[in-house]
Amino acid sequence: MSAPQLMTPDQFLTHWQGHRRLTRRVLEAFPEEQLWSFSVGGMRPFGALVLEMLMIGAPMLKGIVTGEWVGSPVEGQPTKSDLLAHWDADTATLEEYFPQLTLEKFQEHQVAFGQYPGLVYDLLLYGIDNEIHHRAQGYVYLRALGIEPPPFFER
Repeated sequence: MSAPQLMTPDQFLTHWQGHRRLTRRVLEAFPEEQLWSFSVGGMRPFGALVLEMLMIGAPMLKGIVTGEWVGSPVEGQPTKSDLLAHWDADTATLEEYFPQLTLEKFQEHQVAFGQYPGLVYDLLLYGIDNEIHHRAQGYVYLRALGIEPPPFFER
C-alpha cells in the first residue's frame, strides 16, 4: 500500500506554475524605468528580486533532478524583456524536469546548492515561498507607483 499524499505531483506543478504566471504578470506591469531604481523602505529594487527568484526556482528543481547545482546565468541589470524571456525559459525548465520527480524523490534529503539541506518537497516549497514573498514586495512597489497590480487570486 502506498503512502497517502496531499496532492499529486501534477497538482503540485500546476500550483507552482500558477504562482509563476502571477509573478510574470507583476513583472509585466512593472515600469521598465523603475525596475532597477525604485525601492521602498530600503528593500532591493524589483529587478534584483526577480534575479533572486530566477536563481532559486528552476535551478533548484534542475539540481534536485540532475545533481547539478547551478544558479541562474542572468547577471547585471537585464531589461524587463530579458527578464521575461528568462522567466519563460525557466517555466519550460519546470515543465521538462518536474515530471522526472517520483513520489519517493520528494522524500529524499538533498543539500541544495551545496549549502541548504532539506527534504526535496521542503526545498521546492521554499522556492515557491521565496517567489511569493518577493512578488508581494512587487505588489507594494506597484501600489507605491500608483499602478494597480494584477489580482493575486488569479493564478
